Amino acid sequence: MLSNIRIVLVQTYHPGNIGASARAMKTMGLNDLVLVTPRQFPDPEASRLAAGAEDLVDNARVVGSLAEAVSECVQVVGASARLRSLPLPHFDEPDEMARALVAQASYDPVALVFGRERFGLTNNEIRCCSHQVSIPANPDYGVLNLSQAVQVLAHELFTAWRRRPASGYRSARPAEERQPTREQLGHFHDHLRRVMQHSGFITQPHARTEDQLEALFARARPNRKELSLLRGLLASLESHLPDA
Repeated sequence: MLSNIRIVLVQTYHPGNIGASARAMKTMGLNDLVLVTPRQFPDPEASRLAAGAEDLVDNARVVGSLAEAVSECVQVVGASARLRSLPLPHFDEPDEMARALVAQASYDPVALVFGRERFGLTNNEIRCCSHQVSIPANPDYGVLNLSQAVQVLAHELFTAWRRRPASGYRSARPAEERQPTREQLGHFHDHLRRVMQHSGFITQPHARTEDQLEALFARARPNRKELSLLRGLLASLESHLPDA
């Protein structure tokens, strides 16, 4: 679905903004970048500011007009800070735009278009669009850098996608924050039982004490890193016991 969403940059003036926009796209799972007559491209500054998204810069397609960039798209949303006089449907909220674009991208290619850094899209270019969207901002200073605008709207698209039941999205979690397996918990409780017996805390198997401690750790739900720390503590104590 996300691969059907195209980001189009029209006549970008600063090549660094191309790289920064590619970086913004990649963090949000977007990879289809089309450039309409960029002032200077390719350029080392674009690759430098991509910062890990150089593949998007390298694979970006350069075309001669906005009409060519969106020719096979069924829905084209022009991002504009200034409302134009053309009678195009306008999304008042970016999240509303994102939900509509993501739903359409389930079936056909769609595009989100950004204009020049200095004056955005012309009226003729907006005629290539089916919709418009603006980013609500401080009315006294609503100026966003091109890559910032790409980041904001790309995040809205990614959020709309991941909230769909069929997205299958799962946020990445560090291994140490994952919950331990039943086998790992079993080894921990065996270790705890052994130390309790060797230390004299219990002199014989005591099901009630062991059950209470298992219930305590079940409520605490230590993650893998925390369980490893507890195992290290038990091993240190065990090494100082006379009969260890």
